[in-house]
Amino acid sequence: MEKRIYPQPIESISSPLPFPRQSFTDADKAVAALQALYERNTAFLRDAFASLAAGADTNVRFRACYPEVGVTTTSYSQVDSRQAYGHMPTPGHFSTTITRPDLFQSYLTEQLKLIMRNHGGPVTVSESTTPIPLHFAFLEGTHVDGAAADRIQRPIRDLFDVPDLDGTDDHIANGTFEIMPGESRPLAVFTAQRIDYSLHRLAHYTATTPHHFQNFVLFTNYQFYIDEFVVLARDLMAKGGGGYTEFVEPGGVVTKAGQSAPSEGTPAARLPQMPAYHLKKAGHAGITMVNIGVGPSNAKTITDHIAVLRPHAWLMLGHCAGLRNTQALGDYVLAHAYVREDHVLDDDLPVWIPIPPLAEVQVALQEAVAEVTGLSGYDLKRIMRTGTVATIDNRNWELRDQRGPVQRLSQSRAIALDMESATIAANGFRFRVPYGTLLCVSDKPLHGELKLPGMATEFYKRQVAQHLTIGIRAMEKLAEMPNERLHSRKLRSFAETAFQ
Repeated sequence: MEKRIYPQPIESISSPLPFPRQSFTDADKAVAALQALYERNTAFLRDAFASLAAGADTNVRFRACYPEVGVTTTSYSQVDSRQAYGHMPTPGHFSTTITRPDLFQSYLTEQLKLIMRNHGGPVTVSESTTPIPLHFAFLEGTHVDGAAADRIQRPIRDLFDVPDLDGTDDHIANGTFEIMPGESRPLAVFTAQRIDYSLHRLAHYTATTPHHFQNFVLFTNYQFYIDEFVVLARDLMAKGGGGYTEFVEPGGVVTKAGQSAPSEGTPAARLPQMPAYHLKKAGHAGITMVNIGVGPSNAKTITDHIAVLRPHAWLMLGHCAGLRNTQALGDYVLAHAYVREDHVLDDDLPVWIPIPPLAEVQVALQEAVAEVTGLSGYDLKRIMRTGTVATIDNRNWELRDQRGPVQRLSQSRAIALDMESATIAANGFRFRVPYGTLLCVSDKPLHGELKLPGMATEFYKRQVAQHLTIGIRAMEKLAEMPNERLHSRKLRSFAETAFQ
């Protein structure tokens, strides 16, 4: 019988030198300190891995922790009641762990400036007690040779911290987070490890790195919209950009303003599950478009991850079933309420919670429809109807006993049905991301009005370009608004985090 060789016990833990807590009254300097600490600690983990792969001693465990930013207030400060974020709801100490301060530099700076302005005190930068998993210490685009890991004589989990799903959850966003005695209150919706988890998943699902994502996101459930977006974006680049600086496609394919063809990157060998395309502006003020495919599961998955980037708005543009006899193929539906039969969010956001329309988004969408179609006032009702959109998880709902779903749809006053819109809106509500929905009627199953062969091609050619143009125009309108006006107080709970 072969004799088993057991590894020697871990003799010690190796960590970077302790980082002294620092106070700042300047947000830029605080963010610079967060970045220096993050870069030091992640470099420590990468260097340790490289030395082990080269044959160094494996009886030492390596650990480095995330940076942490905190603030203490002793007063129920009176702030501008119009502000949805940037202030603490009660006296106490508030903190959050930080990752990728390079990616979130402008966001962090804005949040800290608001807190300092509203509360008048300093913020502190320190080292948290939350370890950085080795997997999250490698920079974007880093390739780790599998042979290097094979040369290490012990399991990686013996030597480094790895992602811990026990600490990667949405309790803060869901309003179910319980503060233990002596713990600080959360300063942000997401912790560092939760953000890192999503940043890695985004690259996997979309085939573009997170730093390309823009603050205004369009979701669609049809490739036709993506094809039209690519044509429009490339044409914009060839004509000088029209205010946009570059267009990025899956695989990191970059076309810069003033160019008629890509100058960087290699097209993805095959498209990922939910490819993303980015029409970029300075300050991430451009538009990202993602083809989420069909179904509420994809809709939840991608919004779970994009939410950590703290976008300023996301909209659903896609096709739907028209439920009213007065609707025609090609008509638009502006959702102002949702029936949620998607079920993917039932455990996170119960169906009894209403998902309210956001006035700023609704107005931008309606104005965009009017501008692009040339219709206004009462005439706009010819092609657009505002009402309830139902989202269901059963694509073949028509094949069930009609008395069930049809009766529910009628009682809810629904005017359209799809498989993604309510999920995207509900996750926007859950994660405090302004949301909206503008759908296009592509069939009317309750009235036997389906597209015939040939009709579909003509319908898509005619309608998709106009629908997409409306969505882009609406996003540009939202981008012109100040952030504090766009981020609605409707999305904030009783004890809300100070970070947006």
